[in-house]
Amino acid sequence: MTAAHERSAIKAMYAGLGLTVSAILITYVDHATLNVLADHIRVSYPAYAQTRIDSAVTTYLVYLSVVAALGILCWLWTIRAVKAGKRWARGGATAMFALGTAIALTDLLIKDTSGDTGLPPLLGWAGMLPCPAGLIAVVLLWTRA
Repeated sequence: MTAAHERSAIKAMYAGLGLTVSAILITYVDHATLNVLADHIRVSYPAYAQTRIDSAVTTYLVYLSVVAALGILCWLWTIRAVKAGKRWARGGATAMFALGTAIALTDLLIKDTSGDTGLPPLLGWAGMLPCPAGLIAVVLLWTRA
């Protein structure tokens, strides 16, 4: 890996970090405004009382916040490892990319007991935002001059 590839990979990782922050912000902006998540749960489970819908929304917000916090920590850890020239940084970045993408795809595609996706498309796709940056970073880290 050349120094130029390393710098470009770090830039891609910072972009991924920013996109991870953006994804969780989208979730909270939705919750404060449109509340697509609550509407999605209401449509999927018409018999749910408002208190149960609110509880489900809170559970999703906590889950997505934890995933985002872990994602942010992984970006920062990986950036630091690459900057420090750690030998295991490429493997660690690859593992973090695979894990993050698997979680994002699961959140996007998983079906709940109603037969609908667990998350509305807006939030599922928001979770996918950091994945292309991760892919670019991993490709750059493994590219040789």
